[in-house]
Amino acid sequence: MFALLLAVVAAIAVAPAAPAAAAARTPVVFVHGYTGSASNWATAQSVFRAAGYSSSELYAYEYNSYGDNVTNARGLATFVSQVRSRTGAAKVDIVNHSMGGLVSLWYLKQLGGAQYVNHLASLAGANHGTTYAGACLIYITCQQMYPGSSFINTLSAGDETPGATRYATWYSACDGIIIPYTSTVLSGATNNAVLCETHLGYLTDTTVLSQVRSFLST
Repeated sequence: MFALLLAVVAAIAVAPAAPAAAAARTPVVFVHGYTGSASNWATAQSVFRAAGYSSSELYAYEYNSYGDNVTNARGLATFVSQVRSRTGAAKVDIVNHSMGGLVSLWYLKQLGGAQYVNHLASLAGANHGTTYAGACLIYITCQQMYPGSSFINTLSAGDETPGATRYATWYSACDGIIIPYTSTVLSGATNNAVLCETHLGYLTDTTVLSQVRSFLST
């Protein structure tokens, strides 16, 4: 009996340890552009899920395209806090498109959000404004998005990529909506020139979206 007990103990001692659970990924918060919605990110979420992300790691923030981007940024701050609370993550990654760049950057730079964001990826972000916003100046968001606005000047002053957050942008001469197209470029970011991409094309371009996903893994 004693010999049998010793054999069992020995077997336990040499048994391989159970594999450790896969490390949780940083949750991703997607921020749409002017007149957009969470549905804009359907392809992006599919690309991320194909790489192993679960639906519980992917979140889309919606805001009022016609309101005030300061208010929208405050809403993003609340949304990020809710995602962190729900997932237990200390930080999130943010992927934005078009005017979502302004909402995201105001959150990071003016509301202290950089401490809660690992990566920020901006697709055709209106980061320094666009003259195309002249077509909708009846709305405060478009007034804020116009080059030279006090909103743009505040964002552009000082460090454009604050904190330990890693920043990257994707921009293209074929954009057609962000004018000039180089408005997306941020000092201090990894700025990726896309050969020819339309403004809305980024949302379904699996090559660019895969590049974004790879950037978030760095």
